Amino acid sequence: AVDPHMGGDRGPNEYDPNDALGDADYDIFHANLRAAGVDDRVRHVRALSAEALGEVQGELDLLYVDGAHRYAFAKPDIEQWGGRVRDGGHMLIHDCFNAVGVMLAQLRLLFASRRWRYVGRSGSLAQYRRTHLTTRGVAGNFLEQAAGIPYFVRNCVVKALIVAHL
Repeated sequence: AVDPHMGGDRGPNEYDPNDALGDADYDIFHANLRAAGVDDRVRHVRALSAEALGEVQGELDLLYVDGAHRYAFAKPDIEQWGGRVRDGGHMLIHDCFNAVGVMLAQLRLLFASRRWRYVGRSGSLAQYRRTHLTTRGVAGNFLEQAAGIPYFVRNCVVKALIVAHL
């Protein structure tokens, strides 16, 4: 598990770290692992995603991406960590078709990818499988993902209404 537990990035315009909140998150994270009986089986790297790349060795079978929602963070998470997923492995991305930065990273890296097959989504959690796609496969993959754009637009409208207190 890679998470810096910095206590920031909790919502709109909340970017600055907060040590007290970060330490509380860290404590809750480990309490949850202990309660599940897996604390001794989970290695936690308390670092920013880009800094943790060298801390995790080998290929990944499953990658779960749930980082900062801004494009500048989502794109390298998908690109760099996704590059570590073995052929046939899976990548789950939270806030797909939901957060603007994540959606932009999807559009740039995944919609026309020859290496990632869109499996589907449940709400804003999307699943991709690492594979090799033909040109025809890329086109079909693009269309399957494009079908999620109305869900993204709906989410943007709802967020705008919330910000406008409507």
